[in-house]
Amino acid sequence: MSDGALWLIGAGNMGGAMLRGWIGSPGWRRPITVIDPFVKSVPLGVTLLREVPASDVQPDILVLAVKPQQLGDVRAVFGAKTGSPRLLLSILAGVETQTLGEAFGARHTVRAMPNLPVSIGEGVTALYSSGADASVRNDAAQLVKPLGLVEWIEDEALFDAVTALSGCGPGFLFRFIEAMAEAGAALGLPADQALRLATATVKGSGLLAAQSAESPAVLADRVASPGGSTREGLNVLDRDEALKTLMRATLAASAQRNAELAAIARKN
Repeated sequence: MSDGALWLIGAGNMGGAMLRGWIGSPGWRRPITVIDPFVKSVPLGVTLLREVPASDVQPDILVLAVKPQQLGDVRAVFGAKTGSPRLLLSILAGVETQTLGEAFGARHTVRAMPNLPVSIGEGVTALYSSGADASVRNDAAQLVKPLGLVEWIEDEALFDAVTALSGCGPGFLFRFIEAMAEAGAALGLPADQALRLATATVKGSGLLAAQSAESPAVLADRVASPGGSTREGLNVLDRDEALKTLMRATLAASAQRNAELAAIARKN
């Protein structure tokens, strides 16, 4: 993969997380220019611009990390330029590759959905492209590999589901940690100690699940002795599939919103 220039349009929550992941990865050499009118600062060695240069200069890789409703403004600036980026990587929720290809005319377009833990190299990035060859797919995968797990999605229709699961998932897990901590505090633990215990428990359990050849269901049963305290708690979560029903509704709501954003992007 070349070391050509990368322009990151938007360095908010997710764009900023990707930026920190890239700069913090060993051996990163590709020059990065952040274009964002609002971000206060960027890491040492990164160039910060407040607007897209008006000249015909183009980056090797253009990463779009703005809000979907801002797509029209960015498209207008690049539409006035001659030429196009070699690779367009977009993390805009709900904006499909056809819309992106028509808007920017990049030689290759890849849609991506990272999640917040990419900032520490422990994230998930799902990728999709309708026409990229093996070389381009390798370039895109290598670009996000320093950020964590990389998964290719073969059907763009599934991207709303991927976004709901892994893209939005950290938010749901943070709520779960908060709920566990508050439940621990309700049993009498100091609030700060309950939060430390809940956070460390989720961290360790996640690492164990990632490293184990056994399914999460088997691991849960290994913790739960028949008639024991864990089993009593699991009985509450499992009753009428309460937890599974809640998660299905949660992901469905997020996926539906992704579909609505796609419809808005097509109109704009």
